[in-house]
Amino acid sequence: MSAPARPTTPVGRLTVLYDAGCPLCVHLRHWLLRQRQLVPLDFVPAGSQQARRLFPALDHAATLREITVIGDRGQVYREASAWIVCLWALAEHRPKAHWLATPAGQPFARATVLAAAKWREALKGPGPDGGSCEDGHCEVPGPPG
Repeated sequence: MSAPARPTTPVGRLTVLYDAGCPLCVHLRHWLLRQRQLVPLDFVPAGSQQARRLFPALDHAATLREITVIGDRGQVYREASAWIVCLWALAEHRPKAHWLATPAGQPFARATVLAAAKWREALKGPGPDGGSCEDGHCEVPGPPG
């Protein structure tokens, strides 16, 4: 008896859970949508009813704190691995994703995720609820210094 055929691709579709209230996250979502995708990317607001219905076993509070990507075969990618798999899905960025997944590239992937997290925190503002954007417009902070 022969073994069942293995899929040629480890994942056929990815769902990116993004923070719809974060200007940086929304900007990155739009950027990803403009890229040529080798693996289709679906975008679902993190913590939404749709996300809870699609992925009931996830810690949805955690998905609002860290990027989470779900593969169509149940794979869950978080933080740096989530960014890498998003790049891997894109035609022009797949080679970079392969490099970022190596021991030499992993520190750069982690640094990118940490920088994005700091920028995201800066966007939240000092308010008790993380700061809301008046009239639906949020200011993006300039470069440090």
